[in-house]
Amino acid sequence: QVQLVEPGGGLVQAGGSLRLSCSASGRSLRTYPMGWFRQAPGKEREFVAAIDWSGGNINYADSVKGRFTISRDNAKNTIYLQMNSLKPEDTAVYYCAASLRGSLSTVVAGRNLEVWGQGTLVTVSS
Repeated sequence: QVQLVEPGGGLVQAGGSLRLSCSASGRSLRTYPMGWFRQAPGKEREFVAAIDWSGGNINYADSVKGRFTISRDNAKNTIYLQMNSLKPEDTAVYYCAASLRGSLSTVVAGRNLEVWGQGTLVTVSS
């Protein structure tokens, strides 16, 4: 059974940077599209970024475009989210997810996401 583990959250000041990682165990996810989502207190979960299996196709939410970078290292079975120029409104629990049956577009749409990480809290202070 595949599991996704996400260390790397924490507290950072506005304008700062943080890198999240998401490592898979139990199964290789190198052929599947994956993504990052977040849920702020009192809000619904929202899409942040997605990456296809090769890393050649990437999609970002408008709210993070130009500040966040998603990447993957298939040799390490890991994806990353580099977050720069963080804002207080980026405060949320961040989740990684994998789609075993879908495509990049379904990840963006939040569909066919069979595997989820446990989430990691990112707090951005003003």
